[in-house]
Amino acid sequence: MQNAPAITPNDTLADLAARRAGASRAFARHHLDFCCHGQVSLAETCAKKGIDVDALIREIEQEERKDETFERWDQRSLPELTQHLVARFHEPHREELPRLLLMARRVEKGHGDKPLCPRGLADLLENLTADLLQHMEKEEQILFPMVERGDGASAGPPIEVMQHEHEDAGAELAKIRQLTNDHTPPADACGTWRALYLGLAEFERELMQHVHLENYVLFPGALKS
Repeated sequence: MQNAPAITPNDTLADLAARRAGASRAFARHHLDFCCHGQVSLAETCAKKGIDVDALIREIEQEERKDETFERWDQRSLPELTQHLVARFHEPHREELPRLLLMARRVEKGHGDKPLCPRGLADLLENLTADLLQHMEKEEQILFPMVERGDGASAGPPIEVMQHEHEDAGAELAKIRQLTNDHTPPADACGTWRALYLGLAEFERELMQHVHLENYVLFPGALKS
């Protein structure tokens, strides 16, 4: 990444997440939305969040030095990207969500009398799972085949639906984060409780990467094809 342009405060979160290896990890650490509302500059975001913009740029650069496998999907073909989305995100989400839901039900059943028990978390996860499974199925059956055939320019209506559903998923993630105190288990939490919160934090990072690739790489590329 030595030849990459310098990061500036005017760069948007979405653009940085697509082209700089450490950006998404740094953004996730500060709970910055680079997927559904990523067309905001670093300067504006940092001003709203009370973050030193120069410190955040250094943090991105430090993270970037750790990653030698970063893939520039904005430089790959659209069919390659759709295949990557299914293999890297859709299939793992289908495996992980039921596991998280099962743990949430166990925690609520076993610790429902404790003040910090995330009561209602299982229901939130159940709704998110149903919505996301349906969402991914529509992409795989309708949108992705259109893109792979080269019909992306006529995919405006399904893309608009997918973007709205991404917004809904982001709102669900925010509710989960609030209910779990930013995925922070209490000191007396059992192993399942701790594993659940670790899994939820990782799932949020994965879903944000997933949505970012679709909103800011796949969809714009498809509409231009």
